[in-house]
Amino acid sequence: MQFVPAPQPVIRIEGIYQLKNTGNQPLTSLELRLAGRRRFHFSDPAAQWDKAALSFAASPDNPRNVVLNFPQPWTVSARHTLRLTVEYQRPSSNDTALSFTPDAFFLPAQGWSPELLPARGIFATGGVPPKVWDLIVRVPGNFLVHTSGQTSKQPEKNSGKAGERTIHVKQSFQDGYPFIVAGHYVAGTLLAGPETVNLWTRSPQDPETLRQPSEALARAIQAYNSTFGVRPKDSHQLWIVECPDLVGCFTSTASNFSRLTSGENEKPSAEMASQDTAMVDLSGGAPEIAAAAPSLASSWLGYGQNPGFFEQTPPLYALPAFAASRGREAVEGSQVRPQIIRRLLRAIPANSAARQPEADDVVRAKSILFFYGLQDRYGQQVFSAALTHMLEARSGRGFDLDDLIAAFEQEAHQNVAQFVRLWMKHPGVPQDFRVRYENSAASLTPDTAKESIP
Repeated sequence: MQFVPAPQPVIRIEGIYQLKNTGNQPLTSLELRLAGRRRFHFSDPAAQWDKAALSFAASPDNPRNVVLNFPQPWTVSARHTLRLTVEYQRPSSNDTALSFTPDAFFLPAQGWSPELLPARGIFATGGVPPKVWDLIVRVPGNFLVHTSGQTSKQPEKNSGKAGERTIHVKQSFQDGYPFIVAGHYVAGTLLAGPETVNLWTRSPQDPETLRQPSEALARAIQAYNSTFGVRPKDSHQLWIVECPDLVGCFTSTASNFSRLTSGENEKPSAEMASQDTAMVDLSGGAPEIAAAAPSLASSWLGYGQNPGFFEQTPPLYALPAFAASRGREAVEGSQVRPQIIRRLLRAIPANSAARQPEADDVVRAKSILFFYGLQDRYGQQVFSAALTHMLEARSGRGFDLDDLIAAFEQEAHQNVAQFVRLWMKHPGVPQDFRVRYENSAASLTPDTAKESIP
């Protein structure tokens, strides 16, 4: 990755992949996923297969993917070199893609780096990053740099080209998707509980003005650690970084799930660019870290834990939304929990007709409430232990509803499948759950609301 700090700056990406066909049959093509144009503005990418140019074709199986067709079949055990290049640019004035300035930029975890996908088939494998690979970052010499991975012990190289320096960073599977945050920032630090919070701002700031969001982020991290397991390679270092450019700094919060849990008019002021880095808007004062809850959930439950994070089905597709609500509760207080539950209940008809398909928003609301129902039925201790067990056992391989049921049955020693059927195979939500929250304005916690289990 090379950042060119011109008046119209660009980010140049070059990926070199040493590939081997480890399967049992020749391949005629390779499917991959490039950056999405809604999120990134970039020139047409280029591909070379052993220095021979290849053209991109749309995937017939998934419009989000592209296919590279080889001039000759890729035989079993043969090795080839694939080179992918692309140039990220600033968006036009009416575009909402990620933007940057001549003196600062960031590339968030997930989305900007190409993904090589396994061949299609029942027993197909491959497409995952190697256990260790190199990320090379070239930036101006006066930039602060924070990336995923472990910085190499070899000294940084200064090219002499306008003070440019080159940083080698070792990446591993535990690092998940790579990310880079760099720029001409003013640095400061704060202690927030066990976390050291690194503050990078575009102009000098009193660190104390950012103490509240720093402590809120630390509380959310601790809540996620207790509910979903400790982050891989947790160094107790966090970063709060001011957006280089507010244009495209935050993805849309008006998602189908956030509309149900948070309302439609919430203006974002913070979003996680990685597991340990929050990008923030300081133009209106201290940011609301609660706004970063959805992206924090994504970083916890996404690629490193579940490669199918964005392709789940009900009710598991609502786990990130539930996790986001859990983060908001940690930031804003326990009174948020019943407020969210009541808001979701209003989206579900009290008397749903049997055998009639439920509307999409009803299924979404019901799927989020399903996890609150699990909390109430089995208590927070069992709930956290079961989720942690599932995430650790299925790390990197994905998980489905059967994995969730097995994890809860192991921890609760009860028939959890029956509970799942009660929630997901019948219209609406269980009446006792609705009554508990609609008739109570109290701040119910998972343990004070815990059901009696027959």
